[in-house]
Amino acid sequence: MRGRRHNLMAMTVVPSHLEASSQAARYRALDEQYSAHNYHPLPVVIAEASGAWMTDVDGRHYLDFLAGYSALNFGHRHPDLIAAATEQLGRVTLTSRAFHHDQLGPFCRELAELTGTDRVLPMNSGAEAVESAIKIARKWAYRVKGVPENRAEIIVAGSNFHGRTTTIVSFSTDPVAHDEFGPYTPGFIVTDYGDAAAVEAAITERTAAVLVEPIQGEAGVIVPPADYLPRLRRLCDDNDVLLIADEIQSGLARTGELLASEHDGIRADLYTLGKALGGGILPVSAVVGRDDVIGVLEPGQHGSTFGGNPLACAVGRAVVRMLSTGEFQERSRELGAHLHARLGELVGRGAVEVRGRGLWAGVELAAGGPTGRQASEALAERGVLCKETQDTTLRIAPPLVITRAELDTGLDAIEAVLTS
Repeated sequence: MRGRRHNLMAMTVVPSHLEASSQAARYRALDEQYSAHNYHPLPVVIAEASGAWMTDVDGRHYLDFLAGYSALNFGHRHPDLIAAATEQLGRVTLTSRAFHHDQLGPFCRELAELTGTDRVLPMNSGAEAVESAIKIARKWAYRVKGVPENRAEIIVAGSNFHGRTTTIVSFSTDPVAHDEFGPYTPGFIVTDYGDAAAVEAAITERTAAVLVEPIQGEAGVIVPPADYLPRLRRLCDDNDVLLIADEIQSGLARTGELLASEHDGIRADLYTLGKALGGGILPVSAVVGRDDVIGVLEPGQHGSTFGGNPLACAVGRAVVRMLSTGEFQERSRELGAHLHARLGELVGRGAVEVRGRGLWAGVELAAGGPTGRQASEALAERGVLCKETQDTTLRIAPPLVITRAELDTGLDAIEAVLTS
């Protein structure tokens, strides 16, 4: 029944333009007047959502092909996650870390077991997880490696996206994210993504860590050369350097494996996790990794009022249970193969390249055709919501609960937009 109902949703007539109703216009006007203009959303006002579908304030249905940039890997309001949150809401939601609570220890143990790591530092947003990993790596460098105080360096990749804090944008090469937010935090060495030789040349006795996305999302879903991550692992081993994998967007089954770095057969010393770890319900992030690395933190040296709160841990535990079955990894592999096969047929027909793994793809649009923004707006007119990145790329990441029929509905719309 669920699939049949959603297919009927897909047949709902959507206007051939995005002229807002008076109700939608009112909400958009409020956003325009009172919220900071730090986003450029599509002119759609969502009021409800379930599974792979969203409904706007006028009752029009849209197929979600973005999944909150992978925060909604399990779809909107997955019943197992809603049940976990509802049950915990009836017990206790926040204690601060001034006290123990009965969800933190089990959450950390279960997440460590799932990821094959030793210790967990729970935080809230993905950017907080990256900031935490940077602090841990620097402290490890001073305490364990013996780098002189305040001299530690971290090697990063160009075109990276790790968040928008002042420290993180200090090593961004994207002018939109970087410019006019200085003075910038020192201690970062930028190398070209995919160039392991450049990383080797950049390593010195002051190098604490190499921080890298196994697949770059904001850059356009860029998959590195097959030898890149394995070579980074060897370089880190040979030079007593930590390897930090930012799996906030690529991890937790998005690419067909629990962690995207598993495709390359490597293990990192630290992983940053977020987005889907909160099940699309609330922000939950974590740094997971080696005991001797995360263990350098001592009481009072790092923390968060909301990090590891009971509600977050209860939802996170439900996410871990869902991932432990392997069902979502398998769905991503099988449906991802279909996604990439169909998108590959568009190369030369409005697309010049398709990149990605699993249920994650970046479609590079041909010159002379629609821009990424124009393609996104045209898809919204057809009842499919995704978003451009870097102006020329459509980033496609449907929820992992999507059916093959629903996936084809969205792919049909993409084909129509790119080939019209």
